[in-house]
Amino acid sequence: MDLKKKIPAIGEDVKVMAMRSADTINLTVACAMVGRPLDDLNDYMETKEVIVQQSEENVCSCAKREVKVQLNVADDPESGSVYLTVSGTSAEMGDDGSVGRGNRANGLITLNRPMSMEATSGKNPIRHVGKIYNLLSTQIANKIVDEVEEVGEVYVRILSQIGKPIDEPHMLSIQTTLKEGANYSRVQSEAEEIANQWLDDILMIQDKLMKGELKTF
Repeated sequence: MDLKKKIPAIGEDVKVMAMRSADTINLTVACAMVGRPLDDLNDYMETKEVIVQQSEENVCSCAKREVKVQLNVADDPESGSVYLTVSGTSAEMGDDGSVGRGNRANGLITLNRPMSMEATSGKNPIRHVGKIYNLLSTQIANKIVDEVEEVGEVYVRILSQIGKPIDEPHMLSIQTTLKEGANYSRVQSEAEEIANQWLDDILMIQDKLMKGELKTF
């Protein structure tokens, strides 16, 4: 709230996605900017830099790791396309859909195991990563279980970053339990190959959705 008082262009709608990679904390921030306090595009860009600097300083004060903050990464200042709003919320940008989030794409509600709260039903099947990555991770996990004999359980986590192509996730993590005597290097190699194959053919997810071959709940 203190930063918002200093920078009135900061809107009410602020979302933060955090990912730790080794000793680096990566924060992707989506901040709906209010247009009225900003003079022009240059003022918008300069204000973004100040917000990033202040955010990194605030996080570094309580974290002992390197911190990298990226703000409104889908901005394209050369074309004049930036996250600028009247109200300071994402509602006017078309982000106003509301669907049930209790039904998981794999049919399970696994409260004590990794799960995503992204909705899969009622979302754009072409570019909504919450829908596509939920289905994609299930397909990858199923194929690893079917084809890699030495694994037991498989958990696949896929993280997106707004503005990036869907076949280039911010992070794709595969966690497995291994059967006794398993060769870790071989399992890792085979699992990565399967994940890469699905990323290369990610359009198959949309195709299967259109044909009704994949269920979203």
